[in-house]
Amino acid sequence: MKRRPLIFGTAVAAAAVLALSGCAGSTGSDGDGDKPASGSDGVDYGLVADGTLTVCSDIPYPPFEFEGGDNGTGYTGFDIELLDAISKKLDLKLAVQDTGFEALQSGATLLAGTCDLGASAMTITEERKANIDFSDPYYDSLQSLLVRADSGIKSIDDLDGKNVGVQQGTTGEIYAKENAKGAELVQYPSDGELWPAMQSGQIDAILQDQPVNLVHEKADSDYTIVETYETDESYGFAFAKGEKTELREAINDALQELRDDGEYDKIYDEFFAAN
Repeated sequence: MKRRPLIFGTAVAAAAVLALSGCAGSTGSDGDGDKPASGSDGVDYGLVADGTLTVCSDIPYPPFEFEGGDNGTGYTGFDIELLDAISKKLDLKLAVQDTGFEALQSGATLLAGTCDLGASAMTITEERKANIDFSDPYYDSLQSLLVRADSGIKSIDDLDGKNVGVQQGTTGEIYAKENAKGAELVQYPSDGELWPAMQSGQIDAILQDQPVNLVHEKADSDYTIVETYETDESYGFAFAKGEKTELREAINDALQELRDDGEYDKIYDEFFAAN
């Protein structure tokens, strides 16, 4: 699903290395140019900024990340509120940066030291593990097909000759390529472009993460999800390969604490409980 492409080309890798070199001496520092930033509890997590967990995310992608909320970042959604709770467990503030998904999932943004981790409904895959370290899974998802209720499209088998919108570099795009035979796939950078394209009639269907399509179905009765697809996808928070091991372990521990004390369920129900 999401979200996402699965090949890290040499050109992207080279760009990431150059970006990382350009950030040396400032990124991941507490201001003296070489000392890694730490949490307010004194633990050295190698943070971009002292006392702050800086998260990169591709926004909007409701219900996982979108503008709003009252956590002080300017953004909310399941990913964001879950990380806000995790940040509190680690005695850190939360900051969120809007970042393109392609560079995030490829590892380029993370290697450049722009943020401490990526949180963008990113599916854990073996291909991505070659370039990214993941946290423990925090969400299980499905793929789905959203169409106009009066379109006559009942399943993926009805997409021959239809324009099907997908988010570039996502597992949804991969599923569509493998299963939507005869469809014309139209790539968009994010759901922020997919949904308006659907509403304006530029595309006949959207194949992407089920929770995101569900938001659109609930918002407008002219649209409906006609199929969901079991793809055994789980989302994880992403970290630069081979870096921030202490932070990743601390986040895994905090995530388990949230599951144990029931806070995870409260956040989950806020965004996914049936209305």
